[in-house]
Amino acid sequence: MSEHEPTPLSPDEIAAEAATPLPPKEVMSILDLNADLDLALHAAAPIDLAVAANANVAAPINAAVGANVLSLDSKVGSLADQAVSINQGISGDAIAHAPQDSTIDQAQPAADQPGAAAPADPAAAPAPAAPAAGVGAVPTDPAQMLDGDLLNVNVNAALDAKLAAPINGAVAANANVAAPIDASVGANVASIGSEATSVANQTAIIDQHLDGVTAEATADQKSSITQ
Repeated sequence: MSEHEPTPLSPDEIAAEAATPLPPKEVMSILDLNADLDLALHAAAPIDLAVAANANVAAPINAAVGANVLSLDSKVGSLADQAVSINQGISGDAIAHAPQDSTIDQAQPAADQPGAAAPADPAAAPAPAAPAAGVGAVPTDPAQMLDGDLLNVNVNAALDAKLAAPINGAVAANANVAAPIDASVGANVASIGSEATSVANQTAIIDQHLDGVTAEATADQKSSITQ
């Protein structure tokens, strides 16, 4: 069987062939992402605090511990004897005054204020651009099928937050604190014939008095907030 030899193309057939050049490589993109983020944050938090206190604190502590652990014929004695005489007196004034005057202006500048930009003239605005072709439009030129982006994402996000939190506080206190503590512990653990004695004797004389004291807390707050 003889093999079929291909017939070469004639000059007329070669001249009739047409080719379309590919677009340059730099104009071809799979993803076109344009993200424009505008973040404007205005925060104002003036804080004012005043604290005044008169205090007497006394805390005598006495402790005695005795223990027998796994002991035979052992004795333990624990004695805690405490005698406390506490005399606490306060004569004075505790005054806390926290005046606060806050003026917060977070408003955008008006058009008539100095330095404010003049509003744009609607007559001088450029004419709107012609709408682009529809999504389903088929290009007539075959070269346009490979020109442009396969995915075009355009994100515009604008966040404008204005926060104002003026805080004012005042605390005034007069206090007498006394806490005498007396403890005695005796223990026999797993013992035979053992004796544990614990004696806690406490005598406390506490005299607390407030003479002509004044506890005054004043928190004056005046806030003017413009947003």
